[in-house]
Amino acid sequence: MAAIKTRFGVLPGSASRRRSLNVISPRGRLGNRITVSAHRFQVQLNGYQTVCAGCFAPYPYARPTDQRFASVNEFRTDANSSYAGLQTSFTEQIKGLSLRANYTLSHCLDEVSNGGLLPFSSQGILSPLPGELRRQYGDCDYDVRHNLSAYGMLQLPFHSQHRLLRQVFANWSVSETAFLHSGLPFSVLSQPYTANGQGIFQANGPQFARRVPGVPVYSKSPYPSVTEPGTKQWLNPAAFVSVVDPTTGACTGGNSVANCQFGDSGRNTVRGPHFTDSDIYLTKQFPLRDGITVRFDTQMFNAFNHPNCALPSTVEAGVPGTFIPARFGTLESTISPPTGLLGVGLGGDSSPRMIAFQGRIEF
Repeated sequence: MAAIKTRFGVLPGSASRRRSLNVISPRGRLGNRITVSAHRFQVQLNGYQTVCAGCFAPYPYARPTDQRFASVNEFRTDANSSYAGLQTSFTEQIKGLSLRANYTLSHCLDEVSNGGLLPFSSQGILSPLPGELRRQYGDCDYDVRHNLSAYGMLQLPFHSQHRLLRQVFANWSVSETAFLHSGLPFSVLSQPYTANGQGIFQANGPQFARRVPGVPVYSKSPYPSVTEPGTKQWLNPAAFVSVVDPTTGACTGGNSVANCQFGDSGRNTVRGPHFTDSDIYLTKQFPLRDGITVRFDTQMFNAFNHPNCALPSTVEAGVPGTFIPARFGTLESTISPPTGLLGVGLGGDSSPRMIAFQGRIEF
């Protein structure tokens, strides 16, 4: 028996208008598309920069637009998000074998994630540039393109006339739960401008870094002076250039209108590693009398001891050939699994393989 279903969660943030479209094919496939308007976000309207005339547009040079005020934050509700997804569910029963799997193919796009008030991750940028909300349009902070969960249980068959053999080899079952999903997106940022006390005031500094054309974005090979012991390289440090040179605090290549502009790498254009987790359960039952059974379980969480790494915590790029910050784009920690001996939501300390033995009497 096979079934195909779909479902989606409510997107964070308020929504004054909502449009949804469900498409059902004759074969039973059901897809969803939802568009939400009126996400909240804030814009810093009275920012200015003191680097040079025309630098870091759209901020004015030397003085704010309205000199009567200091920092001015405006809360707006005209950001948009969209979600499209297709979920396939499969179930099969073959004698003592039970199988179930769910796969979701989805894509979430927005200009502001998580309601626009709190960052979903440490790399979240909450304030778009004034008048340039569309510059933020990209994958949602929590966009998971592929998501697969599977469950299987096998009741091991054994038949014998010998009572002792039945006690030892009958009533065994083994089950496994597996989770697999693609990595979350994040952004590569620039260093802040700090030379001679100048920079951007009453607003955000340089946000996104610049991409180096033709250079691969990802690299798992250790990079000199960047990859430290105990970390694993993920991004290619040579693929990004900070708008600001961290060794001088001034714009890379010297202060000029051409050099002192926000980078083009874009929001959420790179992704972290995928997530894989598998639990195995081995169960043996001993029937004692009618309605009374002794049960022993062996539970293995993250049975294959697969490390699942969190997003890189150092995402401010450097200048290849000059200076790149240590640990840029490296994987340094693990994240918590959806299941575990200690519970869920406890962080990476619950991610190693854990084995538990359990016995109980059922009646």
